Amino acid sequence: MNPNLLKAGKRLFKLLDRNSEALMEGYANGQLDEAELDAKQAQALLQAGLVFRPDADSPLMLSSNLRSLLEEALSDIRNREIDANVGTRLNSLKTLASHYKEARHQGDLAAADAYLQDLTQHTYQLTESLRHSTRALWSRINNEFGYVASLSAKIRENQLAQQQVKELLDSLSLLSFESLSQTAGDIRELRRLLVLHLAVAVEECTQELAVVQSRLLALLGRFRELRGKARLLKGFALHCERQPDYQPKDWTLQSQLPDLLNQSPACIRPAAVDIRHQDHEQQLLSLASKLKPRRHNQHEPEASSELSLEASEEFALSEQQIKRDVEDYLVSSFDSLQQLSALDYLEQNELTWPAEVWLYQVWGSYHALPDEQRQYFSLEHHEEDYGQFTGNRIVTDITVAVR
Repeated sequence: MNPNLLKAGKRLFKLLDRNSEALMEGYANGQLDEAELDAKQAQALLQAGLVFRPDADSPLMLSSNLRSLLEEALSDIRNREIDANVGTRLNSLKTLASHYKEARHQGDLAAADAYLQDLTQHTYQLTESLRHSTRALWSRINNEFGYVASLSAKIRENQLAQQQVKELLDSLSLLSFESLSQTAGDIRELRRLLVLHLAVAVEECTQELAVVQSRLLALLGRFRELRGKARLLKGFALHCERQPDYQPKDWTLQSQLPDLLNQSPACIRPAAVDIRHQDHEQQLLSLASKLKPRRHNQHEPEASSELSLEASEEFALSEQQIKRDVEDYLVSSFDSLQQLSALDYLEQNELTWPAEVWLYQVWGSYHALPDEQRQYFSLEHHEEDYGQFTGNRIVTDITVAVR
């Protein structure tokens, strides 16, 4: 047997022996007289789980386990519960509350105090039992699943714990606070015990049971996943035993890989040039300096370096013409009082200007207008991303409208 367990048991019995008189008085009176205990003894009893304090303002009381042990050893029929379920305890609480109200109405203060003491003890025992059951479920999760060897046994333990959670939730649903509020009436002591204290305990247990249930479901899914993988590996091992000469295919020579083997990400990720990255500036300049102009026709004669007056005049005339076309475009947008796309106007009027040159001219002419004229127009440009260079955008069209 574990020697540490023997030492812990001896310490527990010594603690019971040293505080036997105070514990028996607490059993008889319903609460311990802390004046007879020093702080060190009270702390030792609390740590051992022999007594508990329901709240900060309440006295120390015997735990339900110790009280049940004394009731069984002493054959005390008065305080022993016949049935430990919530329904029976709830009926006992209602009965004691009725006894207390009747004795109080008749003026029997001694009987009323005795009934109130019993009602307080039964209420605290019920809440402690609910909390103990919830803690036992956490213990099952942390211990029972680790003691069994197979995954099937873990799944069965998980299903048993889930059934216990369901039973506890069904027991908590029996606590109808509307009925308890009617039983307590307007008596402050009864409302504190039957409504406030029980409501706090039920809320805490319900929240913790919800966490327990979610944890059990997550573990159950994990266990079933591991069982499926284990069955797959066992099947593959059995297949290899029945066919010793089995050799898997060389999937590297196949054009299409199965999804089971094609799990690795791409080695080369999609990338784009970022001309605004300062660390790459020297490399980009080096690459740009090595670029050479490519001539499509090697036999094409080189352009003459002589200037021609006629070419300059034609260029000037063309420049004036595109400016007039842009002015007509702005005037037409002003007259129509509607949004007008520059490229749509270029196509509708069958103008021969290149789209890029036309958009540049519209942009420049708009910004060249005087401020008193420009305030009548609003200019909106349509953009789209340029995929080759990160962060760059291209203007695809311009819309001019009257404000």
